[in-house]
Amino acid sequence: MGQKMKESDIRDNKVFDQYVELVAKDVEKIFKREQFGRTPCPACGGTAFQDEFDKNGFTYVTCNDCGTLFCNPRPSAKQLDDFYSRADSGRFFAESFFQPFAEARREKIFLPRVREVAEKFPQYSQGRIGDIGAGYGIFLEELRKVWSEAELIAIEPSEDMIKICQEKQLCTIPQMFEDIVVKAEEQFDLLCSFELFEHLGNPEIFIRKCNSVLKRGGYLLVTTLNGLGFDLQILWGNHKNVNPPVHLNFFNPGSMEILLNQCGFEVVEAKTPGRLDWDIVEETHKRGEVKLERFWQQIVGADTKVKDELQEWISQNGFSSHMQIIARKVKDVGTKTCE
Repeated sequence: MGQKMKESDIRDNKVFDQYVELVAKDVEKIFKREQFGRTPCPACGGTAFQDEFDKNGFTYVTCNDCGTLFCNPRPSAKQLDDFYSRADSGRFFAESFFQPFAEARREKIFLPRVREVAEKFPQYSQGRIGDIGAGYGIFLEELRKVWSEAELIAIEPSEDMIKICQEKQLCTIPQMFEDIVVKAEEQFDLLCSFELFEHLGNPEIFIRKCNSVLKRGGYLLVTTLNGLGFDLQILWGNHKNVNPPVHLNFFNPGSMEILLNQCGFEVVEAKTPGRLDWDIVEETHKRGEVKLERFWQQIVGADTKVKDELQEWISQNGFSSHMQIIARKVKDVGTKTCE
């Protein structure tokens, strides 16, 4: 199993609470539910759903066909753009939530990712690599130390994050990924998308764009939230990561494969390497935000070895709420735009 990690290593829960509260206030100011539109399942296109719960004025449903949990009805692309450009919660997230733990995340999250990418894709050590939603540029900054001859591209629409990436002397495409134009000779060998997919208003448009800017045989690496994962299933609507409109989509390994196949990819690896599932559940219980069933309360009182073994079982058997998908482009498909 990977390096042990606690939720407190990468975020402050009190600050997380403040962020969640700010998101709720931004929703009241920015969104009008009567302007939301109904949509088929963003993974398989199914139209039969099970209503699950409401949160922040958003309704979550589960697709009866593929098990994807998602907001439906959902805001338009314009509404989401307004939210990300105007919301007070966005700046708070960057300055007060992420930044204080940036170096801890470098060590515990980004460095292991860099090592894995270097091990899995040695053929691209001199290739063209794109990080979609590069943020602070930490992943590319560390990858540059390993692949000094690679062409590393940060794709990032936020003006603040663009400035940070440029200060790190990273080549930057300062646009929404869905809007970029890439010539045939500029296509990417590898695209990475970390913790972005759950935010997308239209995942199909995003995946089709990935297909259009990748070389044939190139790879897409996605990390996102698994709606069938342990802590999400136990905490359900009480989970802080169920935080609309920030997190709209909770795909699962099966539904990710459906969408990727439809968009010209074949999945070569699907795993759930998460290390925080049990810790998140236990800490939520200890804070009094949920009351666990009797069996799980026994685990709360168990020793560290039992909890570590439980987390390893969760991760190794595909039950973590953090999933990673690697897909290879096998054919060209057309792009699609928002209506």
